[in-house]
Amino acid sequence: MLKLLLQQNNNFEIQSYKRPPNLKILKETHIAFSGSPQKHPYDPEKIILVAEPYSKNTFYYEFKTDDISYVEELPNLVNVEGEVVTMARFWIKKMSVGVRCIPFLIEDI
Repeated sequence: MLKLLLQQNNNFEIQSYKRPPNLKILKETHIAFSGSPQKHPYDPEKIILVAEPYSKNTFYYEFKTDDISYVEELPNLVNVEGEVVTMARFWIKKMSVGVRCIPFLIEDI
């Protein structure tokens, strides 16, 4: 499942979000979420943000693209095999509905 979420992206369309004129107002009206952005598998109006892509206990967020006001590019992550994952910080409007999903493996404890 996690392997499906970690897709190598050469260019992700986060350049379309322009820097707001007043960052203080942005911080009052939005919440920041960081992770690796991925296209939603079946809904082009949503985006997935994998919080810790190389962690064994990762989770992801799902947001509507209309609720994203600003995106900051963050330094990319590189694993020991040399695979690169794009990272970004998404500023989501307060009171928007998002989904947090925590996948886990069913096994004996």
